[in-house]
Amino acid sequence: MTSHQNTQTMKPATAAKKLGVYLPATPAEFQEGVVSRAELNELQTNPPQWLQDLRRNGPHPRPVVAARLGVSIAGLARGGITEALTTEQIEALREDGPEWLEKERATQAEVRKEAARLKEKKAQQQD
Repeated sequence: MTSHQNTQTMKPATAAKKLGVYLPATPAEFQEGVVSRAELNELQTNPPQWLQDLRRNGPHPRPVVAARLGVSIAGLARGGITEALTTEQIEALREDGPEWLEKERATQAEVRKEAARLKEKKAQQQD
């Protein structure tokens, strides 16, 4: 009995998420097709110009926006940011430093601090 290796494919939305780009900003060919694992790997190792431009200038999906601002996705929503932002818009938010952003950054710092404390406590218990 021989096993046939099928080409693993994914929807464009999944591929865009893995590439860290906003799907509606990708070219139509990308949005309308399916992406194989090999194609995804090729896009990651040798990104075409459109992918380089999207990563550099945006619009960026919310997880990328949140990471660049140092807040959680929920923090973005609490701050009223529900759409994709460009790099320029992210920089403008950083420069303006609205109150909600400072508050969410402080909250995120506390969450990370607590996670590190729990991880250290767990490591000590295993010793």
